[in-house]
Amino acid sequence: MSFFDKIFSGKNENPKKDSFWKKIESEEDLKNAIEESFNYRIAIFKHSTSCFISKTVLRNFEKEIENLDQKTDLYFLDLLKYRTISNKIAEDLEVRHESPQLIVIENGKAINNASHQHISIEQIIQ
Repeated sequence: MSFFDKIFSGKNENPKKDSFWKKIESEEDLKNAIEESFNYRIAIFKHSTSCFISKTVLRNFEKEIENLDQKTDLYFLDLLKYRTISNKIAEDLEVRHESPQLIVIENGKAINNASHQHISIEQIIQ
């Protein structure tokens, strides 16, 4: 890979790193995620791709999540690209929108949420 390809390609340098994320890109994806929450806890990470703080929190959370032992599906929402879905999450789950934000869902209801530096696996395992 040339120097310019590394700078401009936008390819993920470590493709395995984000392999645990399931993306929410439609209302159908959101519906399926909520349905999964009746089997076990899920978590939705709402991320602003243009925000440095959100990128830092995401990177720290991804490092921490490698130590999660329990079965939890992790969903990723690019809230700039899918703002209407982000709004639907806030409305349907009755959780005020923040960014970055982690929302933990069980049996179709938000049981925990955190934003900014408070995001950690602790929200999932509590």
